[in-house]
Amino acid sequence: MTRVEAAGPNAGQIEYWNATAGPKWVAMQESLDRQIGPLGQAAMESAALAPGERVLDVGCGCGATSIELARRVAPGGSVLGVDVSSVMLAAARAAAARASAMGVTFADADAQTASLAPGGFDVAFSRFGVMFFADPTAAFTNLRRALRPGGRLAFVCWQALPKNPWMSLPLSAALRHMPPPTPPAPDAPGPFAFADPERVRRILEGAGFAGVSLAPHDADLVVGGGRDLDGTVDFLLQMGPLAAALRESDPALRGRVADAVREAVAPHADAAGSVHLASATWIVTARNP
Repeated sequence: MTRVEAAGPNAGQIEYWNATAGPKWVAMQESLDRQIGPLGQAAMESAALAPGERVLDVGCGCGATSIELARRVAPGGSVLGVDVSSVMLAAARAAAARASAMGVTFADADAQTASLAPGGFDVAFSRFGVMFFADPTAAFTNLRRALRPGGRLAFVCWQALPKNPWMSLPLSAALRHMPPPTPPAPDAPGPFAFADPERVRRILEGAGFAGVSLAPHDADLVVGGGRDLDGTVDFLLQMGPLAAALRESDPALRGRVADAVREAVAPHADAAGSVHLASATWIVTARNP
């Protein structure tokens, strides 16, 4: 299994997604895919995929998006999933094999710096995989060059944290018992790096894309993909902004934080214990002139 060297402009992200985040995503893969799968499918719809097309799946993670993209461009289409996390790509390859997915390949690659075939793709797609570049304009310039003239870009990204109660509610509850996390630098790579639509527009137009559009997409999510209440609390303690804050805090606080999070999300649980909370994303589309 080849691993992208933790070097270059995204060295920190490469290390993080291999050593810290990647193993957790693999462990939580089914829950995550059930939770955010509908958001990725909304972005796929905006891409207007057609049989025979060649798709680049950026930040493909554990492979669910690549497998679904391949289904949508069959027959005759192909999908290349790229990611910097070797542990997630190992899961992706195994998932594709189990699904007998045709036309899907995976590559350990940093999309900002990878040598991608010029004009080799009809569509570049991403489900929450493009907010982590050190230089997003350079990254999207590289992606645009990999698209044929008229090729399309489609991705989904988070709007601001306060507009996403599935993340903000448990974090607010936890912060009553722990110090606030260190705020990220302005425009730093991270889940909310593309929350500002004007910044996204500047980046994409600066990378040479035309017809940039950001459509707001609001949807209720089944947090943790349908776990019961205790399972959902465990999920929230391990994934998202709350998990990042916990990594900076005294481990002895974890029990009190878990109790506070459970109390906050319990009113949003259905009869089976599954928690439903709102989300807000951007569905972003553009084209290579």
